[in-house]
Amino acid sequence: MLESLFYGTVTGIALCLTFGTVFFSLVQNSVDNGYRTGMKIAFGVFVGDVIFVFFAVFGTALLPDIPGFKKWMAGAGVIFLIVLGLSNLIKGQPKIAYPKTRFGNFLYYFTTGFLLNALNPVNFISWVTIASYIRTNLHYNINQVLIFFGASVIAVFLVECGIAVFAHRLKRVFTPKVVTIFNKVTGVVFILIACQIAYASFLK
Repeated sequence: MLESLFYGTVTGIALCLTFGTVFFSLVQNSVDNGYRTGMKIAFGVFVGDVIFVFFAVFGTALLPDIPGFKKWMAGAGVIFLIVLGLSNLIKGQPKIAYPKTRFGNFLYYFTTGFLLNALNPVNFISWVTIASYIRTNLHYNINQVLIFFGASVIAVFLVECGIAVFAHRLKRVFTPKVVTIFNKVTGVVFILIACQIAYASFLK
């Protein structure tokens, strides 16, 4: 049990260090709007991970049998990321207010985190691959599997909350000019990942 707890925690931490769309969104929104905003995004990601893990562990039989479901999901993800990317590229210089900031609606930031996670097919494939590996190679029973994934998703959530707090504490380093550059870099990252998903889903 301790082994599955340890490996699950390490896996969750490792998954947070991929510097994908969630990472950049966490940092950007935590700097712009405060660490609580980043935590709302992290909670949306957490819920998405729990759903992915449920299907990875108990099978995909409960998923809707819709023709081209994966491509529809990938297409929605591509559109979502391109919209976010273009928004970051064309918006003007942000106004940084500290120590007080205005926090966005919980549902808006929660949904942003959830969609950033859920609309990227790679995330679901990653959880399914991990589930297959620990069952076939590590020979975990169902209790060990549940402990492993429980530790993983909690570790992901805690690390992402830590990233949000850390980014907010470095707010004074992020001058309006630096934040503008970072936002545009984030926009480019979103668009590049959207292109990668589109290539893997429709062209490859």
